[in-house]
Amino acid sequence: MELLEKSFRADRCVLDLEASGLDDALAKIADELTRRGILTPDQRDPLVSQLLQRERSAATAIGQAVAVPHAYSEVLTEPLVAFARLSHPINAGALDGVGVSYVFMLVGPEKAARQHIDTLAAIARLMSDSEARYELRHAKDATDLAEAFLHFKARVAPSEEPRETDFHKDEMHWTGRFAGGLRDDLRRRLPSYVSDFRDGLHAKSIASIMFLFFACLAPTVTFGGIIGVATHGQIGAVETILATAIGGILYALFSGQPLNIIGTTGPLLVFITTLYGLCVQLQLPFLPTYACVSLWAGGLTLLFAVTDASVLMRFFTRFTDEIFAALISLIYIYEAIASLARESQDINDVANPSHALLTLLLALGTLYLAMNLQAFRRSRFLFPWMRELLGDFGPTIALVAMSAVAIWLNNVQLAKLDIPSQFAPSLHEGRDWFVNPMDAPVWVWFASAIPGLLGAVLIYLDQNITARLVNSPDHRLQKGPAYHWDLGVIGILTAVFSLFGLPWLVAATVRSLNHVRSLADVEEVVTRSGDRRDRVIHVRETRLTGLAIHMGIGGSLIALSLLKMVPMAVLYGVFLFMGLVSMKGNQFLERLALFPMESSLYPQTHYMRRVPQRTVHLYTTLQITCLAVLWIIKSSAIAILFPLFITLLVPIRIVAGRFFKPEHLAALDAAETPNESSSSLPG
Repeated sequence: MELLEKSFRADRCVLDLEASGLDDALAKIADELTRRGILTPDQRDPLVSQLLQRERSAATAIGQAVAVPHAYSEVLTEPLVAFARLSHPINAGALDGVGVSYVFMLVGPEKAARQHIDTLAAIARLMSDSEARYELRHAKDATDLAEAFLHFKARVAPSEEPRETDFHKDEMHWTGRFAGGLRDDLRRRLPSYVSDFRDGLHAKSIASIMFLFFACLAPTVTFGGIIGVATHGQIGAVETILATAIGGILYALFSGQPLNIIGTTGPLLVFITTLYGLCVQLQLPFLPTYACVSLWAGGLTLLFAVTDASVLMRFFTRFTDEIFAALISLIYIYEAIASLARESQDINDVANPSHALLTLLLALGTLYLAMNLQAFRRSRFLFPWMRELLGDFGPTIALVAMSAVAIWLNNVQLAKLDIPSQFAPSLHEGRDWFVNPMDAPVWVWFASAIPGLLGAVLIYLDQNITARLVNSPDHRLQKGPAYHWDLGVIGILTAVFSLFGLPWLVAATVRSLNHVRSLADVEEVVTRSGDRRDRVIHVRETRLTGLAIHMGIGGSLIALSLLKMVPMAVLYGVFLFMGLVSMKGNQFLERLALFPMESSLYPQTHYMRRVPQRTVHLYTTLQITCLAVLWIIKSSAIAILFPLFITLLVPIRIVAGRFFKPEHLAALDAAETPNESSSSLPG
């Protein structure tokens, strides 16, 4: 470790080195060390020759963008390590096929063989740490490199105390104090408040804002339209946009975990429309009754927050998270496909089949462009910064490009974003913005506690499961979650918004996961089975993006006429993109693909190596059954009981422990995906 640490001194590191290949890189590193007096001119040529000879016998690129050219040489009396970060990746024959961006040159006498081998192992450990690679990539000088190495040493140092990033250990334990968890959340997150804004000053934030503005506006308007139809205009698109804008701004400013994007979700939509149906059956005024139910729901949600109820989420495991995430992703995909199917009915109209065809082409074109541009960062074309830029702005470019095509083909009439032409309550029959819950019958004030409790449970589950997915260890967040605090904020918003006839808001799963991924730095890894996938190495945890996104949504109320120019077909493509992207990393959906696959070709994931195939299929079948039941319940007459069925996933998972071996469940239900990237240690 000591020898490796010296490589990050100012006289032994070279940043942003221009090199056409590893041979060229070694020559330039040696030239630079000679110029700095670390090597003498007489030592330079023999060392480079020995390194190149060693390289020809076996490539020293160990994977994960790292090469460690090394050789024994009696030219030096003491071992020497130098570090170089290349300005452009080079092909050095790594087994994982990833270009080399970091070079550690290690040379020394054979008598120092033990130190030589220990240094090789230390380099391998350092560069297998994704956070260390991120810090080395963005270091501006030797001081930053040294700090990155110190951070790595602190992370791997043995300690009996919980590591700084082991937030879930503290978060998921009852404090025994009134609002203890809520106060702990505030104490943990408050020191990061300023950095939450400062960390957003990056091009990634701009790309995230531009993409997620439309990605959040589209479901807001769509769900608002659905609520408007289901409630006969009592709550509509204007109320949904207004709630999302104001609630999103307040949440971005005052929440503990600002990466959550709040909005109206499918489960909430089902609950509100079911409540409206009950009001019609019982001949009750909907908005006052809705306000009573919401006050109960908001108050009980706040009670959950101050009593540390979020600690119960420790009983929710990957089993539950995967089913819930799959459900929300499928809702997005289903809504997009169903909308396209409705549009395609026009294809039977011989006089005007072009409407349906163009709608389908625009939607698929948006999806195709967004997916391929986002994946362009793995391409070998253009410069790295160009690939990164196209990857970050890919969804936005796709949306703008397909909208331009629609405007160009203006002779075909397309459905546009359905937004009201004026800012006013959706129900224009003399309704004021304020809704008085006292207008409901007296018995409703108390009876609404029952649906209010069901609503509070739904809010609790929807908010916390999404928060768990956002704070997954796979995302490598550094500032920690705030389950109790965020739940309290949502409870207050629910109660206050009900007095104005606005819909409920919670952390929206698909939008939140897309928010995290839009702010993430990723690297390509190759699994043992040869599959390539992206792995998150760092996420910019910021409030700026959420604040700007929802300010933009609020501003859309002023520019309603401009937003009407956006074709719905393009937004259907965005829906498909968000649903498909949010499925990435969901092991349940990956295991679904095993059923039609030839067993000899199964990918060698960590669970396939540890669990028998039959057991994997049984576990997946159990999750499929649970998902199917949830889908049926949400679409049935008893949809108001939907939160109870989500809660039942916990005892189902506990009972499953009696039928599956503990070691098998540990592999299938692991909180964090094990590191499976291919790499080879230098020989």
